[in-house]
Amino acid sequence: MSVTSMHVELASKMSANDSEIIYLPVGQIRGIKRQTIYNDDYYSFEGIPYAQPPIGELRFKAPLPANPWTGIRDCTDFQVKPIQKDPNTGLAIGSEDCLYLNVYVKQLKSLELLPVMFYIYGGGFNKGEATRYLYSPDYLMLANVVVVTFNYRLDSLDSELQVPGNAGLKDQVLALKWVKQYIKYFNGNNENITVFGSSAGAGSTHFLMSTPRTENLFQKAVCMSGSALNIWACQSSKDNAYRLAKFCGYQHENNDRLVLEFLKSLDAEKLVLHDLVQETNFGEELVFTPTIEPYRSDHCIIDKEPEAMMATAWGNRIPLIVGSVADEGLIMYNALKNQPEKLKVFQKEPEWFIRRIIKGKNTELYKKLIETHFDLKGPTENILEEFIKFYGYYLFHWGIQRFITSRLTYSKAPTYRYRFAFDSPTFNHFRTLFCGKDLKKGVAHAEELSYLWFSSASWKLDKNTLEFRIIKTMVDIFTSFCQTSDPNCFALQSTKWKPLDSSDNYLALLIDRNMKLDEIPEKDILSVWNKLFE
Repeated sequence: MSVTSMHVELASKMSANDSEIIYLPVGQIRGIKRQTIYNDDYYSFEGIPYAQPPIGELRFKAPLPANPWTGIRDCTDFQVKPIQKDPNTGLAIGSEDCLYLNVYVKQLKSLELLPVMFYIYGGGFNKGEATRYLYSPDYLMLANVVVVTFNYRLDSLDSELQVPGNAGLKDQVLALKWVKQYIKYFNGNNENITVFGSSAGAGSTHFLMSTPRTENLFQKAVCMSGSALNIWACQSSKDNAYRLAKFCGYQHENNDRLVLEFLKSLDAEKLVLHDLVQETNFGEELVFTPTIEPYRSDHCIIDKEPEAMMATAWGNRIPLIVGSVADEGLIMYNALKNQPEKLKVFQKEPEWFIRRIIKGKNTELYKKLIETHFDLKGPTENILEEFIKFYGYYLFHWGIQRFITSRLTYSKAPTYRYRFAFDSPTFNHFRTLFCGKDLKKGVAHAEELSYLWFSSASWKLDKNTLEFRIIKTMVDIFTSFCQTSDPNCFALQSTKWKPLDSSDNYLALLIDRNMKLDEIPEKDILSVWNKLFE
């Protein structure tokens, strides 16, 4: 759920004297022609405002559309990231004035308007950025599509502050409306938009499929390693705003209006430099996430439990891809490795420990989960690996399976599933991000992004490498789905990817050195987890 950037020189290059002016109804913008790492030309328009700066009286509130401007606005480079806490330094980075988007396109003129891919970044709702450091479109520009990335508000500036909250999701809705209205000026087809996101971005994508605020704004969706039903994706209204205010020096009663006025008076840096965590064992539950809104408004996104929203979701009518990776739990590697004392507590009192993580379930179920995941009589050194796998199910596989089961109950539209298991010894960037150099094997949470986006961790691969073949396969799958609603493409060759049905909702395209359609290996353990909601 967490992604950080490594700031090095970007691979994409600007072509000399190749600026491009786009005439939008709100004003003119200047973009630039760039080249990918493989020397393919594309047009780049970055730092386009889609909303008014959410500062002053607009802090915490639903965004307002950007005001028109005069003259030509320079959109040749991306804007600063949303304000957030740097996990490496503990300092505030970014800006509260962050609501900008980027558009990338290979051709500004063609016989037909191009399909549009609208990407929502992950980062646990408290980190993230729409920059080429993390999301450069070099690979996606192998295909003839329009790609949109954008910033949205994070952390306490995103959620829960009773006004009525979910500002980050409302930013996403406004950005999507901007694309619907203006993408035709970039040769994009506003009747063929695919929303795709990873982790928290996948949870966001699912929320956008579920709220009537976005009905008919997009035609397809891809959720990678996340959904609105994952344990971290949504919470009922809590006292987090009051806790944050007290952390920042507030000394009065827990009153929504007073707390809001106090928080609005603070510098933005103070709102992200907090140490609030949920009262869990390893901080795997996030504090400021989407919340069930306590007050109804014209902008309301979440008015009830996410699973209840799915029954009547307009998104039940659109095609969907749902994906996961082989080793989701590696995202917890450092947290688990650096707290060996808690692993020792687990060995002594496993049932008590699991009860703190999964609250409110019966004793027999706790025992079954422990028997399923842990060999308490085995070597002590195995506990770390077993816990990593346990968290893969708790944080990701379980919620994704609930999502698929619910989706198949209510939707007749095609639902495709994949499991990404390609394990490169050198190019799996998210394993390196989450585990450092400790591990040489493993397909970590969000790993497929290593093969969809060029980033500051990437380098130019020889086109004969297996890694490049996986890049080409992932790009072909995603852009074929974006274009036609069917992910079957040339790269899959003789493998026929069938949509799911209720008789076998564990069937998936297994993406590895060799592709095949088969049941996911997590099926048997998920059958135990499914009893949590029987």
